[in-house]
Amino acid sequence: MPEPFVAYLRVYEPLSAFESPMRERLAAAVERGAVDPFDAGNREQDVWLRTQITAPPRLLPGDAAEEDPGDVLVLDPQDVPTAPAAMVGPAPLVCPLDLRGRSAAALVGFLGAAEVPLRSAVLSVPADKAKVRANAVVSELAGSAVHVLSSTWTVPLPWFVLVDPAERTELTDGERRRVCWRTPMADARRRVARAHAIGKQSIGEEGPTRILRETGRWLERFHPHSAVELDYGGLVQLMSDSDLEADTSAEDVHAIVDAMESDDAEEVGERYEALRDFWAEFAARERNN
Repeated sequence: MPEPFVAYLRVYEPLSAFESPMRERLAAAVERGAVDPFDAGNREQDVWLRTQITAPPRLLPGDAAEEDPGDVLVLDPQDVPTAPAAMVGPAPLVCPLDLRGRSAAALVGFLGAAEVPLRSAVLSVPADKAKVRANAVVSELAGSAVHVLSSTWTVPLPWFVLVDPAERTELTDGERRRVCWRTPMADARRRVARAHAIGKQSIGEEGPTRILRETGRWLERFHPHSAVELDYGGLVQLMSDSDLEADTSAEDVHAIVDAMESDDAEEVGERYEALRDFWAEFAARERNN
């Protein structure tokens, strides 16, 4: 089974930043063994599928205690490029997969957007009951935030604002590969704040500017010495070597922000057209599926 065609924006916090009992629970998960980043998408898919093949099916991962494995990803601070003013750590940096909370939030969105026949075909319980249960789980997150945002089939272009285009990393594990960027939280917050201010001045508060505002608020909920990772995840399965060589998405997004600041509409248009052309193939795959 192919890895899900999902890209991720993750936050890795110092383990010491978590309060008890969560800190002890995460420490135990680290001791058991962190999830291999190459397997993260398949792991999430596997956990969710297991909730659906039980009798009766579970609505969300973790509805039964034994189905909540508390999986985490671990990152070494040395693998995060830093400038002198941007501290990351101490180790270990951990990113809980937060599957229960993320699944509940996704379910709330699905219930609000899907047509009645689709809801009826997918859900194992009545839609109103599913909504109540999902909202209850989401409300449990009021004092915290999920550490992972995900996007199917494509990468939201505002995400590229957070990272340094020059620090793209391609990692391999046999025939598998990952494409990701890592950056200190302080740098990510600074970049998103600047881009939001420029976007608000140039195009108003909607569209990409709204995404930047929401992303900035999300980042503020984590420890200032955390690390942020943008990972193409399973999308690399859709990309050929020539696609990856031609991919200048991060450079183009940063150039658009600079051009908006200098009122260079021609540069904005050219860069946006390049982005649209590159990601059009992946958007078409989403429509076909």
